[in-house]
Amino acid sequence: MPAKRPPVPLSRERIIDAALHIADGQGLRRLTMRRLGDALQVEAMAIYHHLPRGKDALMDALAEHVTTVHAEPGESWQESARAWCRASRAALREHPGVLALALTKPPRGRAAIAIREQTDQLADAGLADPAGAVRALRAYVFGAVAVEVQQSGWADPSGDEDEPWRPPSRGGGTPEADTDFEHGLDALLTGLGARGARGGHRTG
Repeated sequence: MPAKRPPVPLSRERIIDAALHIADGQGLRRLTMRRLGDALQVEAMAIYHHLPRGKDALMDALAEHVTTVHAEPGESWQESARAWCRASRAALREHPGVLALALTKPPRGRAAIAIREQTDQLADAGLADPAGAVRALRAYVFGAVAVEVQQSGWADPSGDEDEPWRPPSRGGGTPEADTDFEHGLDALLTGLGARGARGGHRTG
């Protein structure tokens, strides 16, 4: 008889992964500490050792997870910005169950560090007002994904246990959504570039 595998230690990473699985598969309203504990096969109180503030800390952690995006700097600020926007859109679409958190929670922890990294990339590439550009890019990406959610008919259930949950699509968007996203991003980058770049760096 094979030896019984030891239980996997509980960790913040395991908690977040399990919470994302529930939110994406059943809806954010059905993500409770009790359900999360059942999924992890632990008492709900065990989760508080890793997230002392409980549900509030979990919501903050999920928002941080899906909004922490890194991208390698490109040869121009446009390339850097485009790579970051595409990566951000993909991260939000990968976990649509927590999109509402990403849209409403202010950036904290690793997410805030990633934003500073993006701002530094654009500043190093010579873009005027890189902080303002990052705010505009974030607003565009979040808004674009929200529109995709609305147009696709995705819906988080109202909380009624008898109401079926229809999981949204995950990963890449439709060809039409991809085209619309790129067209909008082109227009935004053109507008940001028209505001001027400093130090003689090329803007296109």
